Amino acid sequence: MGVSANASFDIAAPPSVVMEVLQDIESLPEWSGPHKSAEVLEEYDDGLAKVVKAKVSAGPITDEQTLIYQWTDNTCTWDLIEGNQLAKQHGVYTITETDKGSHVEFTLEIELKVKLPGLIVRQGQKTAVDTAKKGLTKEALKRAQA
Repeated sequence: MGVSANASFDIAAPPSVVMEVLQDIESLPEWSGPHKSAEVLEEYDDGLAKVVKAKVSAGPITDEQTLIYQWTDNTCTWDLIEGNQLAKQHGVYTITETDKGSHVEFTLEIELKVKLPGLIVRQGQKTAVDTAKKGLTKEALKRAQA
């Protein structure tokens, strides 16, 4: 059974700063509560993360994941290569410029290897959306002011 989470929000920081935060994979544990660690295993020729090993904890689910990332000027996309608890994961951040900064579209689709009660799944969805909105916004605003 697949589960999805979506969020749409604005950040008063330029798209370049929002993308800088997303591209700084090893800082994920600093602004994304569920991320306990994130390590770049392989990079593209331009230095952006390609393969990442991450430890993520959301509610009762703790997972060690290997992810592959793809980048454009305004998107960050990742897909699960291997995970202990997840069978599938696909996430996308799309950043567009606004007159006040950036508009962010966030989508996350996951498929668990084991069935969990609906309440626990909904808590995980809420955590993903809160992290996308609050964590990314706070970190981007901090970097924009630096």
